[in-house]
Amino acid sequence: MKIETGMENNTTDICDGGDCDSCPTDPALLIDSKQAIHALSGKWKLEILFTLMHGGVRFGALRRALVPITQHMLTAQLRELEHDGLVSRKVLAEKPLQVEYELTDSAWGLTPAFRELLTWSKTYGPRRSTLVSETTVGAGLA
Repeated sequence: MKIETGMENNTTDICDGGDCDSCPTDPALLIDSKQAIHALSGKWKLEILFTLMHGGVRFGALRRALVPITQHMLTAQLRELEHDGLVSRKVLAEKPLQVEYELTDSAWGLTPAFRELLTWSKTYGPRRSTLVSETTVGAGLA
């Protein structure tokens, strides 16, 4: 069974098959894309970044905002985001020791991409759910 995504006819929008700077087969472009995908991929990274867009958040508050994330997973994801330069960690001079996380300038540069993701989600999210359930019912898998 062949499933069409609607993307089959959109290939000429990016590159007409000639030599162009924006061609998706350009090795340098692929390397840059892989770096961005790696920096943002992870079960919780986007949720963490969206949560931090409201300003600096302490670890405990961040964990409560992202229930059911575990402490171990949140720590691991925050370390990766910090390593990739998207999140900064600030130790507050309080007792007991408090740590606050906030977005770096690099992460704030992703704001237009986040807005586009939100727009896409509002446009296609519910529709996609409906199409998936119709396809599942039509295939006799429900």
